[in-house]
Amino acid sequence: MMYRFMTLDDGTEVVHSDTYIDNGIETVKVYFEKPVHGGFHSAECYLPDYTWKHISGFTKNEIASFHEYVQSIAHIIIQLARDGGFDNAANF
Repeated sequence: MMYRFMTLDDGTEVVHSDTYIDNGIETVKVYFEKPVHGGFHSAECYLPDYTWKHISGFTKNEIASFHEYVQSIAHIIIQLARDGGFDNAANF
């Protein structure tokens, strides 16, 4: 399941998955999607190791900015992923 996290100033939507185990490591997929004329720009970042995959349309500078952003709030996203998103978070 994917949970809405935030809409950035440029219209990019940030959503995240539930936690899941990948090769013995608790993992969360963070997905970025921005509507553009004719479709979407998108990218996936996997926590906790900040691996980027499936980048389409975003520039290297945009990904670098997203990377800094995710690093600053990864602890919050991971906890929300454990709790089932904002709507199910116990004490956020």
